[in-house]
Amino acid sequence: MALEEDLDGSCDATTVSVIAPELQANAVLICKEDCVCAGLEVAGMVFKKLFSAIQWRPLVNDGDFCPCKTILAEIKGPAHALLTGERTALNFIQRLCGVATVSKRYADAVSGSETVILDTRKTTPGWRNLEKYAVAVGGSSNHRIGLFDRIMIKDNHRELAGMEGPGGITRSVKKAHERFPELEVEVEADTLDELREAIEAGADYVLLDNMTNEQMAEAVKINSGRARLEASGGITLERIPSIAVLGVDFISSGALTHSVKSTDISMEISTL
Repeated sequence: MALEEDLDGSCDATTVSVIAPELQANAVLICKEDCVCAGLEVAGMVFKKLFSAIQWRPLVNDGDFCPCKTILAEIKGPAHALLTGERTALNFIQRLCGVATVSKRYADAVSGSETVILDTRKTTPGWRNLEKYAVAVGGSSNHRIGLFDRIMIKDNHRELAGMEGPGGITRSVKKAHERFPELEVEVEADTLDELREAIEAGADYVLLDNMTNEQMAEAVKINSGRARLEASGGITLERIPSIAVLGVDFISSGALTHSVKSTDISMEISTL
């Protein structure tokens, strides 16, 4: 699909026009800034899709810290394939390295504690598995993949369930366990009263949404180990260490994927 955006069933008109089809070339992928590498296999697949016998040689591994000017991979093959695949391959690896690099910063911020950093579903459409892979490569962990693998009763669910009368969280948790007994149930709580109701209803996880550190400290006391607690909303890298010491199990942040800066990586090419 990514290559088809460029080729639209046709060809790389520029390369076909000006480069001899028999020309062979060398290329290297070089990072222009420090990063955590992710996406090497995907980048290699782009070139192999264009020419199956292309020589693709990674020089680092996904998860490696790569200082500026590190050569990530070498490629040898037809110049047509290298030029046609260049931007698509770079789009993949730049984005995924960016996610992995930010993931490591967040994971490092909770080092020494038992708190785990989680991503969210705030991912690029069509890229969820790739971006969640990059999060894991960087050292943070994955929250639910989609709407199918965990029940998560969020604010809008609560509001609609509450229209039936008091006890909306309790009813929702009960119905969720009955309908999908194999799935864990998480409830988003904006207040400590909602936290209490979720715990008493038997929620497996409670998301503490946009709470202050003081509120979260109180939530940990109220919970007393019954459910697993996730801090979310208003999470910044600078704030994470102060949350990690409160005793919550998880800290989730959409910033791991939704606003990441792509890593500066270039492809440099020469003839054989």
